[in-house]
Amino acid sequence: MNMNTRNKKEAVVVFSGGQDSTTCLFWALKRYEKVITVSFDYGQRHKKELQCAKEITDELGVEFHVMDMSLLNQLAPNSLTRGDIDVDEEAPEEGAPNSVVDGRNMLFLTFAAVFAKQRGITDLVTGVSQSDFSGYPDCRNVFVKSLETTLSLAMDYTFCIETPLMWIDKGDVWKLADDLGCLNTIREKTLTCYNGIKGEGCGNCPSCKLRREGYEQFLERYRR
Repeated sequence: MNMNTRNKKEAVVVFSGGQDSTTCLFWALKRYEKVITVSFDYGQRHKKELQCAKEITDELGVEFHVMDMSLLNQLAPNSLTRGDIDVDEEAPEEGAPNSVVDGRNMLFLTFAAVFAKQRGITDLVTGVSQSDFSGYPDCRNVFVKSLETTLSLAMDYTFCIETPLMWIDKGDVWKLADDLGCLNTIREKTLTCYNGIKGEGCGNCPSCKLRREGYEQFLERYRR
């Protein structure tokens, strides 16, 4: 395929098997003729997410790739890359939580972009959300727009980074999943728990608390 050919009928989804990326996968499947998913193995604490991601893509018949990002584990030691560092159960009063992996989304999207260009694909889909920023600087819209420009300039190729969840909170992420017809899949088959427990998770880590609070918001807003 000519590398200058832009294919707007296909997309690459940055996919972890978690609530947000799985919702984005179903979102992309409604909009593109073909969707390819990429996951990243960076020695993460909750490595079961890779297995979870494969199970979901296998069930949906979606092409799935895992990229080796082990260097990130060496560069950014924290609670998600080290088993001997406990995950903060509460967000710190100052600074970012110890579950922030510096540069993670930047690297994931950059490698996904290189992967996409080789296939003539311009559209990347990611589940970052500024509404649930929670101290993660690489979930902000200004970062995504900046990287979109940088990637396009770096490869002389016009990328489009789609962020379906950017301006909605977790309650409305659940609503979007319901609208897409994948609510049960998200509830039962995704893994967002920092301790590697599928579905409702451990209930104590920040990710599980955010997920549960969002589901309660969804029920209150839309299921009364």
